[in-house]
Amino acid sequence: MTFYEQLVAATEADREALLSADLVNLALSGQMTTAIYTQFLTQAYHHVKHTVPLLMRSGSAVSTQYEFYRNAMAEYVEEELGHQEWVLNDIEACGGSKEDVRYGRPSLATEAMVAYAYYTIDHVNPLAFLGMVHVLEGTSVTVADEAAKRIRDVTGLPKKAFTYLTSHGALDIEHVKFFENLVNLVTDEQDQADIIHAAKRFYALYKGVYDSILLGENHLPQAA
Repeated sequence: MTFYEQLVAATEADREALLSADLVNLALSGQMTTAIYTQFLTQAYHHVKHTVPLLMRSGSAVSTQYEFYRNAMAEYVEEELGHQEWVLNDIEACGGSKEDVRYGRPSLATEAMVAYAYYTIDHVNPLAFLGMVHVLEGTSVTVADEAAKRIRDVTGLPKKAFTYLTSHGALDIEHVKFFENLVNLVTDEQDQADIIHAAKRFYALYKGVYDSILLGENHLPQAA
């Protein structure tokens, strides 16, 4: 069994817990509202804007024996540059304000997930960041395209409101294969254990983000 196969098997229950979240069920059952979808995009913006900084931070923190990992992070950076602006454009297409979201604050759950990513890189193992990559990209491939179709059907939102979901559904299929090849180059048992541990944590944290969206909190800046 390859390490990628071990990672998938070790986190199967965590993945199923995320995909059984109420938000996913709403999206796939055609019950999503524009307001909830916009809040999903808002939280997506607040973690997507950290993707490139996290990739750069993780890649710069490894030793020379992991030059292959540093190079892979550089490739990811090229792919991910500017994606947070895609999310803001989708929010605008939903009738929301890009600038309110840009200068607003994330939910506690989103903030915690992002903070854990930085903590993992700085204080546990830079390679453990692959746990977050596994969770976010694997989830996109599984549900993004179908969710976008169902949400569009029920809300009547224009196609341009789904740039983030539809692009990641298709794009991340290629990314998952790239990821599989990358993690299979990680042979140290402690590195492997750290990646699995981080993936399990990120599945739980990302489910927390999904759950927070249905709480109906408003995280936009408050008027003075």
